[in-house]
Amino acid sequence: MAAANRPSSSAATGLPQQSGDAERPSAHMAALILARGGSKGIPLKNIKLLAGVPLIGWVLRAALDSGVFQSVWVSTDHDEIEKVAKQFGAQVHRRSSEVSKDSSTSLDAIVEFLQYHDEVDIVGNIQATSPCLHPTDLIRVAKMIREDGFDSVFSVVRRHQFRWSEIKKGVCEVTKPQNLNPAKRPRRQDWDGELYENGSFYFAKRSLIDKGYLQGGKMAYYEMRAEHSVDIDVDIDWPIAEQRVLRFGYFGKETLKEVKLLVCTIDGCLTTGHIYVSEDGKEVLSYDVRDAVGIQLLQRRGVEVRLISERNCSPKTLSAMKLGCTAEVGVADKLPVVEKWRTELNLCWKEVAYLGNEASDVECLKKAGMSAVPADGCPAAQKATNYICKCNGGRGAVREFAEHIFLLMEKVNSAGKKP
Repeated sequence: MAAANRPSSSAATGLPQQSGDAERPSAHMAALILARGGSKGIPLKNIKLLAGVPLIGWVLRAALDSGVFQSVWVSTDHDEIEKVAKQFGAQVHRRSSEVSKDSSTSLDAIVEFLQYHDEVDIVGNIQATSPCLHPTDLIRVAKMIREDGFDSVFSVVRRHQFRWSEIKKGVCEVTKPQNLNPAKRPRRQDWDGELYENGSFYFAKRSLIDKGYLQGGKMAYYEMRAEHSVDIDVDIDWPIAEQRVLRFGYFGKETLKEVKLLVCTIDGCLTTGHIYVSEDGKEVLSYDVRDAVGIQLLQRRGVEVRLISERNCSPKTLSAMKLGCTAEVGVADKLPVVEKWRTELNLCWKEVAYLGNEASDVECLKKAGMSAVPADGCPAAQKATNYICKCNGGRGAVREFAEHIFLLMEKVNSAGKKP
């Protein structure tokens, strides 16, 4: 295994020792994400949007796509978290109030879960606050449990930080080095650093958990890459985490390609959906200048932008917007129109981005390589997309999605430059 994620076993001093035999292939391994609704730091943190995806969605996507779990569960006490979990394809265990207190531990919630699920032999407790987790990490850890015979495996990250003893206020003492000799202070490249738990996941066999432990028996750590070790505890972490996720996060099994066409629904995306009608029957639409700038930026980058609408928008009104976009209106079934445009431009669906907000947009949202829905889009559309904007339709959603496309295109280009 590569040095960036090499496992290591260690004796569990004072902890129960297990046989360490390889787990039978038929053993039921369940992923379990604990997502209590009463987060003190950030209200409903587990479903707050991070780079357009509910926080818990990042680890659920990785767990489901890894293919190593017989079941993927979210343990929660909150209706909204349950709803999001099911949207991503997870099963839900409604935890009791007894294990949903501020004082409740992860082990308390895991033990309760196992009381209701006799079929589970191995638990992979994955932290919802680790959005840069990748399926490859979970696949390797599953192998360590199933084939290499480890009873528990937990994630760590390597850090190069010098530690000093803490001096309490009012105590007349001097600090002392904990892990270095100041007279021979090493360079970073000459020091291996130290391993710290990063909290991304804790895997353990049921037999160990039944004894009250998540770490014990034949133990191993799994070293994650530093750039994947993101843990969100407070609000200040959020913008930093968004940038890390956009650069190092896992976006699904499909390989990203550079976007060549953006299709945008007019009513509810480019506009708010409000229509103003004058006394003489003329309709007036309003749009945000930020969205017009977003379209211009896309066009300058060589992205074709086209507009579509179920409603028969006035050609004069669309022309007056001066957006320089081809538009097709009065479209009851949008998929064939977008398919026609895609074929006309000789593109694959991975090169198409789609911004929609209604149930009529669902099929296009599912097929597009990149898709987005404004913050006020309908539930069916939000369920079908891989990015939910912070902005409402007609209030900057197009510009926001344009910026998201640029960030992901940078990810595509940087990946293409790797040897």
